[in-house]
Amino acid sequence: MNEWQQVPASDMEALKSPLMSFFEKRRARNFFIYVQDYEENDPRTFQGRDLRRMTMRQLFNEFSLGEDTIDFIGHSLALYRDDAYLDQAALPAVKKVKLYHDSLYRFAGTKTPYIYPLYGLGELPQSFARLSAVYGGTYMLNKPDCEVVYDEQGRACGVQSDGETAKCKFVVGDPSYFPGKTKVVGRVARAICIMSHPIPGTVDAHSVQIVIPQKQVGRRSDVYVFCSSYAHNVAANGKYIAFVSTTVETNNPARELDAGLSLLGPVDHKFIYVTDDHMPTNNGGQDKCFISKGYDATTHFESTVDDVLEMYTKITGKELDLDKLSLNQTIDG
Repeated sequence: MNEWQQVPASDMEALKSPLMSFFEKRRARNFFIYVQDYEENDPRTFQGRDLRRMTMRQLFNEFSLGEDTIDFIGHSLALYRDDAYLDQAALPAVKKVKLYHDSLYRFAGTKTPYIYPLYGLGELPQSFARLSAVYGGTYMLNKPDCEVVYDEQGRACGVQSDGETAKCKFVVGDPSYFPGKTKVVGRVARAICIMSHPIPGTVDAHSVQIVIPQKQVGRRSDVYVFCSSYAHNVAANGKYIAFVSTTVETNNPARELDAGLSLLGPVDHKFIYVTDDHMPTNNGGQDKCFISKGYDATTHFESTVDDVLEMYTKITGKELDLDKLSLNQTIDG
């Protein structure tokens, strides 16, 4: 594994892709046309298929797609982490592929379905903090040794630090604040690499997202590569930052990153570390501790966003539907 190819996400891209043979391009084109035209509320677009009943494997078979094509559609477009989706209802996978396509063409002039904030992801909590302050929120920053406080019934009722206690109705936090309330479900190996050049073969792109499907490197887990640069104000002028990550499967985690590291070219500095992936053992309803999941190996943050939406529902009892929100509208509750 020493090169990568851009995956097609539309009917026209399928016809130009070097990933497929001539006949496979035609079959993939027909599949993408079906997905692009599919509307969940318009039976005319179903073409006689009930995607709630048929599996994704059956849908792929109807278009006679090959294993390699199925591989990149499932892992690079739909962003599934394993192949369990193939034997599940086809509708969620079709919606994921359609979302990728729609995101890719959402903004004129962009060549990616992903949006990354200038100055890095740290801008997101900063923006949240500013907005929260506007609506009366209070922030206690840089507090050492924060500890959750519980009442006689074992319910979280505050957070204590440096002799001060902030009272609350519930506590939201990552697993590190709740010892004994999470379990380890896996380990993740990550490499952070500082480079003086873009990833080779990416047309000098300042941001790149690469998914190496598990089957292509003889693994049970995909390998993820992400790169951003000084253009995003996350590195010194002329520098690029690349991340390579995967779920640990062996006793030599560093070697498991080789498939991704081999794509980067010369690296100025490399830092490799392994972390446990934690999962909360309850939903927070009883002890008022709403705990986020640990970060998995993915670099596109889809699982993180899903976790945030799940936590919102656990805390408020309501599902968050962003489609019904207008720009500048606030969320009650």
